[in-house]
Amino acid sequence: MKKNRLVITFMLLSLAVFSSSCVTSKKVRYLQNMPIEGMPLNKDLEATVAPYDELRIYVLNGDGSSDELVRPFNSLQNVGLGGSGGYYSSGYLVDINGNIQFPVLGDLHVAGLTRLQLQDTIAAQLERNGYLKNPLVVARFLNFRIFFLSSSGGKVINISNERCTFLEALAMSGGLDWYTRRDRIGVMREVDGKRVIHYLDPRSIEVFNDDFFVMQQNDIIFTEEMSYKFFSTNLNTILGLVSTLLSTLSIYSLVSGFIKSQQQQH
Repeated sequence: MKKNRLVITFMLLSLAVFSSSCVTSKKVRYLQNMPIEGMPLNKDLEATVAPYDELRIYVLNGDGSSDELVRPFNSLQNVGLGGSGGYYSSGYLVDINGNIQFPVLGDLHVAGLTRLQLQDTIAAQLERNGYLKNPLVVARFLNFRIFFLSSSGGKVINISNERCTFLEALAMSGGLDWYTRRDRIGVMREVDGKRVIHYLDPRSIEVFNDDFFVMQQNDIIFTEEMSYKFFSTNLNTILGLVSTLLSTLSIYSLVSGFIKSQQQQH
C-alpha cells in the first residue's frame, strides 16, 4: 500500500514539474494576431540624429560643374572602388547640444533630423547663401549600433543603414530562446536627456505602431527569463533526486518488511 502511494506521489510530482516547464506556442509565437491581408507599412518611421552621433556628409554639385566649388564644404579623400575613383568624408561628431561644425556654414543644429531632412537642410543652406546653385548632399550614419543583453550574454549589432526595426534587431541578435519572456522585452533609449525604458511584445501586431519599433542609435535591448526556466534547466536533476529518494524509500520498505517477517517467524 505504501509503495502504491509512493508511485502515485512520484507520478503527480513528475506531472507538476513537466507542466511548469512546458512552453506553449502561444507564449512564444511572433505576431499571433497578424491579419491574412497584411498591414500597411509605416514609411514615416525613421532614425533621427542624436547627440554623440557620427555622421558622414559630403557635398556634390548637382549640375556637374567643377569640383572646386564644393571643395570648401568637404574634407575628402580619394579612394579606389573597383578601378574607379570615389569620395568619402570624414565623420562629423554631433555635440551634446545636437550641433555639428560644418565647413563655411558654421554651427548647424541637426539633432532630431532624419537623414533625408539633414541632407535637405544643408542643401537649402548652401543654395540660400549663394554658395551653390544645385547642391547634392549625401549623409550617412557612421556609428549606428544597437546593444542586445540577455541571460546568456550580450551582443553589439552594427547597422549598415539608418533604418532597423525592433524585429530585425531581434533577428540579428540570434533570436529569442523558448524561455525568454515575450511580453517584457525592454528597450532603453535616451529621450530628451533622460534614459527611458519601454517594453514591447513581438507576439502582437501592435508592435508595428509602437514609437520604439524603429531602433535608434545606441538603443539597448534587454530580455527577461520566464520564472519556470529553473525547472526546465534543472528538470533532470530534480527527477533524479526524486527517483533516488523513492528508490531509497522502496528499499527501506522492503528491508523493513523482511525484518518484520523474520521477527514474526521467531
